[in-house]
Amino acid sequence: MILLGIIDLTDTIKEIINLTDLFLLDIKHINPNKCKDLVGFSNEKELEFAKYLSKNHKPIWIRQVIIPGITDNEDDLKNLKNFISSLKTVEKVELLKYHDMGKFKWQNLGYCYELEGILPATEEDIIRAKKILDIN
Repeated sequence: MILLGIIDLTDTIKEIINLTDLFLLDIKHINPNKCKDLVGFSNEKELEFAKYLSKNHKPIWIRQVIIPGITDNEDDLKNLKNFISSLKTVEKVELLKYHDMGKFKWQNLGYCYELEGILPATEEDIIRAKKILDIN
C-alpha cells in the first residue's frame, strides 16, 4: 500500500504505477479542510494522484467511507461526484459503511478515538449517498 496522501509522486512511485493494473483509491473526504480535520492532512496529493492515474490510463476504483455527519453532506457528495466525473478511468465507485469495530484498538493503545459518538452508517445512509452520486 502506498500512502499518497502524505508522500510525493516520485519517479520510483511512477515506475511502480506503470507495473500496476488497478488502483483502489480511498478518498477520505473531498473537501481539503474537512479531510485535514478528519485524518490530519489535506487531500490535495491524493486527488492529484487520481488525476495522474486517469491521465496515464490507469484503472481506478474509488472508495468512500460514509461517516454520518462527516462525509455524507450533500454538497460534499456532489463535489465528489464532479471530481469522479472529471476522471476518465474510474471503473467502479464503492461506498463503505463507517463502523466503530476498531474503537477498542485505539483505546487499548491509549489513544483518543476521534469519532467517539458517531453512529455507524446505515443502509439508508448508503442509498442516499448513492442517489446523490448517481451510482447503482
